Amino acid sequence: MKKWLLAIIMSFVVVTLPSFAAGDIAGGKVISAQCAACHGVDGNSSEPSFPKLAGQGEGYLYKQLLNFASGTRESLIMGPMVADISAKGLADLSAYYASMQSKPESVSEELLELGQKLYRAGNKETGVPACMSCHGPRGAGIPAARWPALSGQHARYVEMQLEAFSQGDRNNDPNDMMRDTASRLSADEKKAVSAYISGLN
Repeated sequence: MKKWLLAIIMSFVVVTLPSFAAGDIAGGKVISAQCAACHGVDGNSSEPSFPKLAGQGEGYLYKQLLNFASGTRESLIMGPMVADISAKGLADLSAYYASMQSKPESVSEELLELGQKLYRAGNKETGVPACMSCHGPRGAGIPAARWPALSGQHARYVEMQLEAFSQGDRNNDPNDMMRDTASRLSADEKKAVSAYISGLN
């Protein structure tokens, strides 16, 4: 069975997955002071290579933070940053950023058409599924599945992650779904769909 079809099926049964205890927003706001230099006070980073965390799914954020802490997702920056934060603190931090509002960016008309086509319909010739099949028509993601929201994310950051997935440098995706998908995208397609995603809201 193709991985993208499996992903769609999983989205309907994922409600059976165990949940985690929701974090405390106020506690997360306190911890977020050490994250503000890179990710912004409200989770909207001003540096295109650092992700916006505002409005991201709480469960997804918590998973990524745990992955950074354990080394499952390797990062010379994030690993040390979260190493001394407790699991409860990471849950609180996730809750805080999930409660913030993401600010979309303007989209280049030059990239809009191709990016929109890829996001909404994929590329049948190369076997690329529509991004919205997992991330939703407006990029809100599927929180219950811990699949990330993409709307308004920096184009540069999305493009960097697609490249990391395609090269296997990032490998914390379930069932290799993103690695398989990203490896089928050309450099121009990565750039276009990243630009389109940055303007979604």
